Amino acid sequence: QVQLVESGGGLVQAGGSLRLSCAASGIIVGFNDMGWYRQAPGKERDLVASRGSTGNTMYADSVKGRFTIVRDNGENTMYLQMNNLKPEDTGVYYCNFQTMSSNYWGRGTQVTVSS
Repeated sequence: QVQLVESGGGLVQAGGSLRLSCAASGIIVGFNDMGWYRQAPGKERDLVASRGSTGNTMYADSVKGRFTIVRDNGENTMYLQMNNLKPEDTGVYYCNFQTMSSNYWGRGTQVTVSS
């Protein structure tokens, strides 16, 4: 049984920072590809950051240099550190883990960036 629980979203002014957390149970973060997706109002859910099981990372152009994906194997938790936030970063953020056979999603956490 896999469960992903997200937290850390909120309201922040442009230029501020947030750290999103995704606590995983029933799955080991170090053994799987993982990522953070964002769904802005009226838009598709898009990948913003990912980390492979081997440690390779990828970032969407819109967040490069500002977002960092981190995992804590001891706490079995994935984080997204978001710095220098912009209004266009507003949306619902979802964590995702991919196994050999399945995709698992968190419930989402709202991030709102005001100008």
